[in-house]
Amino acid sequence: MALSRETRSLPIVFVQVPDPVKLGFAASLARPGGNITGYTTYEYSMGGKWVELLKDTAPGTVRVAVIVDPTNPSHPEYVQALEASASLLNVQVVIASLRGAADIEGTIDEFARQPNGALVVLPSAPAITHRDRLISLAAQHRLPAVYPYRLFASAGGFMSYGIDLADTYRRAASYIDLILKGAKPGELPVQLSAKFELVVNLKVGKALGLTIPEPFLQRADEVIE
Repeated sequence: MALSRETRSLPIVFVQVPDPVKLGFAASLARPGGNITGYTTYEYSMGGKWVELLKDTAPGTVRVAVIVDPTNPSHPEYVQALEASASLLNVQVVIASLRGAADIEGTIDEFARQPNGALVVLPSAPAITHRDRLISLAAQHRLPAVYPYRLFASAGGFMSYGIDLADTYRRAASYIDLILKGAKPGELPVQLSAKFELVVNLKVGKALGLTIPEPFLQRADEVIE
């Protein structure tokens, strides 16, 4: 957003923008029309998918704390999809704003006082910055948690489902190459995420006392043991 306010001519290629049309960065996905193009991250319906994954692996879940960045304009849309799915699954949704480590620590401590809870961490820069603390708090309170990127599961989080960030950045490099060779950003269509991955940290699941169904593990792209 800040870059788009500074220039209407310098080419900009984004990598992690969920809805560039609604956010005003592109006239359409097929033909952005301005100086900005790139690669999207998630469709908002992913919010519902994260709740479903928790119910599949921790069926006793009746409450979910959703970790949101209050400054992120895309998060209300994720929450809306998440709440719709949670309602069908009889799961209560609690919104927890993440501004800093101390902020989220008090919120999760309060949430965990009641049983049968779980966490959904929405994709955001603050979540990545504070991922170690989020993972530590989830373990401390024995809360199953689903995260948006593999790096969370690799760092000790229970489960992640989302785009392959490294693959998306590699693909974005091809657009930069085209622009440097003379292509106009406004004529390069916005590309949708093509590669999603489900990663389950089985060691963490066992520590939480969960028995992960074998068919679920077979669906996973990676099982960390």
